[in-house]
Amino acid sequence: MTISTRGAAKAPAVLVLEDGRAFRGRAYGAVGETFGEAVFSTGMTGYQETLTDPSYHRQVVVMTAPHVGNTGVNDEDPESGRIWVSGYVVRDPARVPSNWRSQRSLDEELERQGVVGISGVDTRALTRHLRERGAMRVGIFSGDAVADEATLLARVLRAPEMVGADLSAEVATKETYVVPAIGAKKFTVAAIDLGIKGMTSHRMAERGIEVHVLPATATLEEVYAVGPDGVFFSNGPGDPATADHPVSVMQGVLERKTPLFGICFGNQILGRALGFGTYKLKYGHRGINQPVQDRTTGKVEVTAHNHGFAVDAPLDKVSDTKFGRAEVSHVCLNDQVVEGLQLLDQPAFSVQYHPEAAAGPHDAAYLFDRFVSLMEGQRA
Repeated sequence: MTISTRGAAKAPAVLVLEDGRAFRGRAYGAVGETFGEAVFSTGMTGYQETLTDPSYHRQVVVMTAPHVGNTGVNDEDPESGRIWVSGYVVRDPARVPSNWRSQRSLDEELERQGVVGISGVDTRALTRHLRERGAMRVGIFSGDAVADEATLLARVLRAPEMVGADLSAEVATKETYVVPAIGAKKFTVAAIDLGIKGMTSHRMAERGIEVHVLPATATLEEVYAVGPDGVFFSNGPGDPATADHPVSVMQGVLERKTPLFGICFGNQILGRALGFGTYKLKYGHRGINQPVQDRTTGKVEVTAHNHGFAVDAPLDKVSDTKFGRAEVSHVCLNDQVVEGLQLLDQPAFSVQYHPEAAAGPHDAAYLFDRFVSLMEGQRA
């Protein structure tokens, strides 16, 4: 990525997909060039949380909502210490933010953090194209980086693909840190950071959990050194087929029968640990309005998602694994993609979506209570 922060509001810009289709607009945020996987997010709000979600590392996010930036940016809502998206695509950016919590405009924040974006793009046409052709590599070019489309396409085709990308260690903490329990401490949880969001630890802390957030490279011995009542595997970016180390650690946790909860990337890690495969979705699930059914209760939830890979597990039967019987606990009602797994013979489960709801509906908050119940049961 090369960037400049001069003249962002006026510079012409062009977005080029790896299949050769191009969209022209104006620079938004920093001026320069950037590359990543083109994906679209269907959320109508929560853009600040989306931008700072580490799961979006090396992705260029297309916002399907046409008007973006109207509430500006503040210092309370980020889910991590920085913006992680590689690039940002909007149709009609707000000219002036209007919210009592706003401290600066979204355009200013993107420019300050060196994030190359483009505005004035027909995001409806771009989203329809990605739905038909699938997520693919993309480049955004503005200012002096703009050249003829054949030259730009050649640059895009040299960019790395998401399949085979091992990214979790790039976004995870390098040192262990502790999020204290809110109120009386009831449990200790070791959380493997594969790209964790700040609200996730907060949701556990609200339930009396002291959360020890460990690097993605943490060993099984380091996990148990904190004396955990439960172990948590977070969301994160990249191809789960590359995550051999987290899979090995999770298998060690399962062997000890410690209560285990995983979300998003953590769900894919559990799938692999149980012997299931994973695969790349055509265009993935992203946004805060995805319908999922909890098959254990029959309840339908509206949920927040950000994943481009999924677990390949049978929907119609209980599977035998080396850790006991396992079944698909949640399923997406749009396309029948596996959205959750649970073991029937020991305390372990996972979901493919984001129950911390930052941003998003709170329909899935009960999953943190379910984790607490597993730890209570194990202690009893």
